[in-house]
This record gives sequence, structure tokens and C-alpha cells, in this order.
Amino acid sequence: MSSTLSASTLLAVPLAPLVGAALAGVFGTKFGGNHIGRKVTHSLTILGVLVAFIISAMTLKSVIADGARFNQTIYEWMVVGGLKMEVGFMVDGLTAMMMCVVTFVSLMVHIYTIGYMEEDEGYNRFFAYISLFTFSMLMLVMSNNMLQLFFGWEAVGLVSYLLIGFWFNKPTAIFANMKAFLVNRVGDFGFILGIGLIAAYAGTLNYTEAFAKAGTLAGITFPGTEWMLITVICICLFIGAMGKSAQFPLHVWLPDSMEGPTPISALIHAATMVTAGIFMVARMSPLFELSDTALSFILVIGAITALFMGFLGIIQNDIKRVVAYSTLSQLGYMTVALGASAYSVAVFHLMTHAFFKALLFLGAGSVIIGMHHNQDIRWMGGVRKYMPITWITSLLGSLALIGTPFFAGFYSKDSIIEAVHESHLWGANFAYYSVLAGVFITAFYSFRMYFLVFHGKERYDQNPDAHHDDHGHGHDDHGHGHGHDQKPHESPWVVWLPLVLLAIPSVVIGFMTIEPMLFGEFFKNAIFVDGAKHHAMKELEEGFHGPVAMAMHGLTTAPFWLALAGVVMSWYMYMINPALPAAIKRAFGPIYRLLENKYYMDWFNENVIARATRALGTGLWKGGDQALIDGAVVNGSWKIVGRISGVVRWMQSGYIYHYAFAMLLGIFILMTYFVWFKR
Repeated sequence: MSSTLSASTLLAVPLAPLVGAALAGVFGTKFGGNHIGRKVTHSLTILGVLVAFIISAMTLKSVIADGARFNQTIYEWMVVGGLKMEVGFMVDGLTAMMMCVVTFVSLMVHIYTIGYMEEDEGYNRFFAYISLFTFSMLMLVMSNNMLQLFFGWEAVGLVSYLLIGFWFNKPTAIFANMKAFLVNRVGDFGFILGIGLIAAYAGTLNYTEAFAKAGTLAGITFPGTEWMLITVICICLFIGAMGKSAQFPLHVWLPDSMEGPTPISALIHAATMVTAGIFMVARMSPLFELSDTALSFILVIGAITALFMGFLGIIQNDIKRVVAYSTLSQLGYMTVALGASAYSVAVFHLMTHAFFKALLFLGAGSVIIGMHHNQDIRWMGGVRKYMPITWITSLLGSLALIGTPFFAGFYSKDSIIEAVHESHLWGANFAYYSVLAGVFITAFYSFRMYFLVFHGKERYDQNPDAHHDDHGHGHDDHGHGHGHDQKPHESPWVVWLPLVLLAIPSVVIGFMTIEPMLFGEFFKNAIFVDGAKHHAMKELEEGFHGPVAMAMHGLTTAPFWLALAGVVMSWYMYMINPALPAAIKRAFGPIYRLLENKYYMDWFNENVIARATRALGTGLWKGGDQALIDGAVVNGSWKIVGRISGVVRWMQSGYIYHYAFAMLLGIFILMTYFVWFKR
């Protein structure tokens, strides 16, 4: 087979979902006259994503089997000076893997949505949005230049805004999508500064050309400071990743984004969009490797996110929010791996996490369907016997999440912990103990949710909101109008089939891919590590003796026993002695209130940042716009002209003797000046 890839074939990958989104968005909605029905709409969009997945899988096969690569410009938009604005693709191991993850998870979400949104009025619009998101994400991961990267970056943010606020008559959804939009603008400001610095000093937006000049950038000092330019660039780029990948303190938007329908939680906020920042840093590894300061910054931010967001997952009662805080914590793990220069490990966890977290989100949605609108895990219990497929797939996803040996999450999470342990950067010790403690916390909140939902006594008939339609808002979370007093039931096949298909890679994908992805040449020429300075990957390779040996050894290590302790602790507290959690809550009231208020980050943002910003804006408006511009410049200028005109008008009387007197007075003044002052 050829070792090259076809540009036209690759172009079909993002365009197929775009065509589906355009047809559904125009002809399937009121905008275009509702010419096509629901069946045609979901068929077109699923077909587009299926085509993208098939081509992506074929591309991955060519990359693995034949070493195929692609790095070309598809379309040259404009040239400004020596700076080229282009659309182009770079396909290597990193890109091919991301293409398959994005399209496969998107395909599962599209199928799942048929059952989940079947009675929602915005059915066609929803399919148009998720297909448009798939196009945007593919443009991001396939780009070979920073302009196209930024286009995809902003496009996924836009579609995320539309999807979080999908139920636009629901005030909490509108608040959540605006919050997500504004927080991401903060991160994107740093991101575009980083891109601008690269364009200014490297003179190019092309990845390959910019990376070739990385050594030159590393020798430049940022003007007016003693900071190294490469450090400033990398930190600015990472601030963009902090917004998109929800790292502390720009994490606050992600939990509230659960106001959108559950399928988008799986697609955007677990498997794809929030991993864009992780992908971007891995792609920019030739730059990040040149700044230990930036890597230490990344390491510490990731550790804070992994540990402290996990704590918040412990007290959540909404089934989707438990999984959301789990996502935040796992994104912290990926970020920690990036800081330890274990970029391939971070991307490996990105891949395994995409499958089992999408599974957990879709499983949560299946439970919501089966429980007739109820999302509060306190009013569930005993669901296992009513929803056997959802139960077993959710159990497999939970086992993968906590890092059970032989499951996908074990191979990636254990590799992160070991990589951080081997790092000698500043902050590595804090990061190591944070991710180690996070293992216990993850196991505890994951199985707290699992036990409360699937085991124990049935509590759904005790729900105080059981007879309140839609929990007080105009849209339920899935559009199914079942009565609240009915028993739980298994979801239709279009809902449980994606769960089964996602459960398979959640179990086996780590075992199958750890060797080529971490210790083979899968990421050759895609990810760069300076082995002399950062030797975490070398240490991992020396200690690796195959996936079976790694899993067997994992049964004796601290992470396994911490995870087991978390599972046993949650079982005892919620199945054996359910009075204990309430007693702990009373004993540690202040800590509980701190967690319940999410470390008061929202309060700080709303009462300090927002008010200060509003005060600044009001000051600039009244002082700058009204007083300075309107008052001094605009109104002041005409007033001055008017007063001068009044004086001049008084002098222009029209009488000749006035003008003669003025001339004589002027001559007298000039004669006096020359006589007395020029002697």
C-alpha cells in the first residue's frame, strides 16, 4: 500500500459531518421550512459521521501499517507580508488517533440521541448542532497551522455555547452557556497572544516551520523583561488550554454545562472538546520542551485540578454532576502528565478516558430515562434489576475510571502516576501525592454513585419531587413524558447499544495499545521529548515488561490498594452504615460548606471579578466615554469654537473706524515692542 494519503479523501472527513449538519440545520428546521422529517434528519447526520469514522479508521490503519503521513496545504486564503493564511492538514499518529476517537464517540452519541431526544421539539436542530461540532473538532485536530487550529478552537466553543443553551427558555441553561462562553474568552485571550507571539517572532503560523525555529525562539528574551520568550509563549498557549480543558481556576464553566442535554455532555464535555487543550499542548511539545518553567506551571495547575475537583465530586447528588467533576479531575491527570513531559501518556489517557467517560455520561442519561426524569442519586437505588444492560456497562465504565488492573483506565492512569514520580521538575512532589490521593477519591465518589444508583433499597418512590413535572422547569432532560410513579425500565436499543459499543474499548483498548503508543513509534515525529532533560518516559520504558506483567504488578502497588480502599469505604458508608455520611457531614460542617459552595469560586467570580469588571466598565463609560470623549473632546471642542467665534464676531463690527482703530493700536504695540525690547 502507498505510504501517502489522499488530500481529497482526508477532506471528506470533516466535510461529511458538515454537509449533514447543513442539510439538517437548513431543511430540517423552521429556518428552512421543515422540509425533511426526523428520520431523514438523523439518517443524514449519522451517515455523515459514519463516513468520517470509516475514513478515519482507514487512515489510522495506513498510519500504523504503512507509516503513511500527510502534511500539505489544501487552500491558501491570503498572504500578509510573509505570513501565509492557509487551510491544511497534518496527519500523523497523533492526528489519526484523535480523528478516530472524535468520530467514533460522535457516532455513538448520534445513535444514542435518536432515543434520548425522541420527543424533544428541537430534535432536528440538536442533530445539526452535534454534527457541526464534529466538523469543528475534526478541523481542529487535523490542522497543520495555528490559524486553522484557532478556527476549530473557536468553532467548538461556539457550538458548545449553542448546545449548553439548547433549551433556551430555561434560565439556568442560558446562564450556563453564557458562563461557559465568557470563561473560555479569558482562556482564548491568552491563546491568541501565544499564537501572535509565534507569528511575530517566527514569522509563520505553520507547525513545521514554527517548530524548526523553536531553538531560535528559546534564545530570545521577552522585550522589556528578563523572561524568556519561549516561556511567555508556552504559558500563554497553556492559558488557552486552561479555559478549553477546564483547569483551575478556569474550570468553573464545566459543571454548569450539565444544563444541556446529556448526549452533549458525553460528546463535548467528556470525550472531545475539553480534551482540545490537552491535544494542543501535546502538538506543541517541541515548544514546551524548551521551558521547564512552563512545564512546572502546567504540572502544578494539573495537580490542583486533579485533587480539589475530585473532592467536589464526593458531595454531588446530581448523577450528571458527579460524572462532570470526575471529568475535571481526570483532565487534571492529563495535564499533570503534560507537565511531566509525558505527552504520549497524557494523550493515551485522553483516548482511554474518552471511551469510558462517554460511557458513564451516556449511562447516566440512560438511568435518567429509566428513572423518569429523576437525576438525584439519593432517590434511586435497586436500579440494577430493572436496567441490567445499563447496570453492567456502567459498572465496567466505573472500573475503568478508577484504574482497575487490565481495564483501559488502569494502563493510562498508572502510567501518569509513574511518570510524575520520575519527574524532577519543581512541583513534582506535590503533583505526585495529589494524583495518588486522587485515586482514592475517584474510587470513593465513583462507587458512591454506583452503589446509590444500582444497589440497596429502592428509594425512587420516596422522592419529594416525584410528582413535580420537570423539576420546575420547562424542559426535562430527555423529552420522555413518563409518569414519575412508575418503576424504572431499561432504555430502548438505540440508547443501550452505544453503551455496549463504548464498554468494549473501555475494557480492552488500554491493553491493546499501551505498547505502541507509549513505547513504540506510533507518535514518532508527532510528539517530541528532550530525553536528556526530561527522562520520565525513559524510566517508564525501562520498567515496562508488557501489559500483562504491568497489570499483575499493579495488583501490588499503592494505587490499586487506594482504589480498593475507596470502593470498600463507599460500600460501607452507603450500603452498610448509611447513617455515617450524615454524621461526618455534621462533624465537618465548615469543610462540607466549603465543598458545597465549590470553594466559593463562583461567589468570588460573581461578587469580585464581575463587580470589579462592571465598575471598571462603568468608570470607563462615564469617565472616558461621557466625560472625556463626549464631554471634553466632542462637546468641549464645539463650545471652545463657539466662544472664540463669539469674541471674533464682536470684533467684526462692520464699522471702518473700528478697523482703523485696531490697525493703529496694532502699530502702536509693535513700535513699543521694538523700541523697548529690542534695544
